[in-house]
Amino acid sequence: MNEVEVKMEGRDRLALPLDVGDLDAAIAMARLVAPWFGIAKVGHELYAEAGPAAFDRLHDLGFAVFCDLKLHDIPNTVERAAAALARHGVEFMNAHAAGGVEMLRAFVAGASNGAAAAGVPTPVTLAVTVLTSESDASAFDTRLEVAREAACAGVVCSGHELAQVRAAGMRSMVPGIRTVGSSVDDQARVMTPGAAITAGADWLVIGRSVTAAPDPAAAAAAIAAEVEAALSY
Repeated sequence: MNEVEVKMEGRDRLALPLDVGDLDAAIAMARLVAPWFGIAKVGHELYAEAGPAAFDRLHDLGFAVFCDLKLHDIPNTVERAAAALARHGVEFMNAHAAGGVEMLRAFVAGASNGAAAAGVPTPVTLAVTVLTSESDASAFDTRLEVAREAACAGVVCSGHELAQVRAAGMRSMVPGIRTVGSSVDDQARVMTPGAAITAGADWLVIGRSVTAAPDPAAAAAAIAAEVEAALSY
């Protein structure tokens, strides 16, 4: 167990996607699960609805913000976009490893420079390896190496690739998390919260198991308890 893992509690590891409608709906859901989830994920849907205002509102509620826009373009465009997003003080942001080493280096530089210009901490820069909706993960090893070479802080990956991520000395944001007995929906490579933490995940992205549950607060509490139990071993 490394120093970062020792300091992080269960709530600090749980990220909730807030693609649940407009900003008011997202804020209502965030308030509901705030006792158990410490990270709010702003993806394409919520960003299209609300833009950077979503970051500010979620920060005001005490959440860390994961800017999940998966940047992928020419290096100059990615660098400028990363800088603009980082100036809002987001704690996590990502870009596609499929864009290559130079693009990811521009992403990392943009994130660092944007944060420095705004006087805010540099976000954790994550490279998206293989989407958990894809059954074919054969590109993973190459994309992990691209992320490592570009000096990204970590990767977005499924729970099934955590051993390779840890061996590379990188951190991990893991989507495709489903509770026992829940629907896998459009995910191909899934894992339970406890199993992912035991395998070494730093952060878990857990959406529909909470947001689509009959009682989202109860679902969030149960997931948090499972994560805390896994951390205690």
